[in-house]
Amino acid sequence: MDKLLQQIQIINHSDLRQKNKIKHLLSDIITLAFFAMAANANDCVEIQAFEQEHKQQLKQLIPLKNGVPSHDTINRAFSMISPQCLQDLQTHFNQLLNSGEGEKVRKILSIDGKTQCGNGNKDHKANHIVSVVDNKGFCLGQELVDEKSNEITAIPRLLYNLNVKGNIITIDAMGTQKDIVTQIRQKRADYVLALKRNQGGLFLDVSLVFVDPKFLANCAYHKTAQRARGDF
Repeated sequence: MDKLLQQIQIINHSDLRQKNKIKHLLSDIITLAFFAMAANANDCVEIQAFEQEHKQQLKQLIPLKNGVPSHDTINRAFSMISPQCLQDLQTHFNQLLNSGEGEKVRKILSIDGKTQCGNGNKDHKANHIVSVVDNKGFCLGQELVDEKSNEITAIPRLLYNLNVKGNIITIDAMGTQKDIVTQIRQKRADYVLALKRNQGGLFLDVSLVFVDPKFLANCAYHKTAQRARGDF
């Protein structure tokens, strides 16, 4: 945690406020906000409320000599920092919380895309976000899908910024691509991918492997069969 706090202090160089009027360091405000957002705070008012409620615990990391920053101060702090910088810091922060600071636990990380409701109009499509979530429901990172692209191009960008070593990545059929698998293996993670019949050649290749007696004799696997609705 100390290493991350030191890293966040770099953003103090982006502070445009007059030095003699500063009551809260920019790095302290962002750190406090990250803790609040990890507890599902969604806006500056909720972030301030969280900080006020947990002030004594937060003082163990940040002095808070001038108390808890107001929601207006928090809002101004976020406006001073580039969105990409905030995203990078948030990703590192989330990974640290998820890792248990060194706890070596093999986790399942699910990559999936969702379209945000209510933000599309006649001029542009609704935002489509690809996120990676651990088995406890904690979001480790997210990537906006370009309006004229799809998840296949967003997933590699998301993986690039994540430390997934030793974990298991799950992706639906959209992400079942050779380049994505190669990237996962290069980052020293394992994967579980969905495969549909509409991926003709690949589906056939995998099907042939699972009817090969030599393969089945030398591996552990589990097979389930599900009857589709309407089948008798």
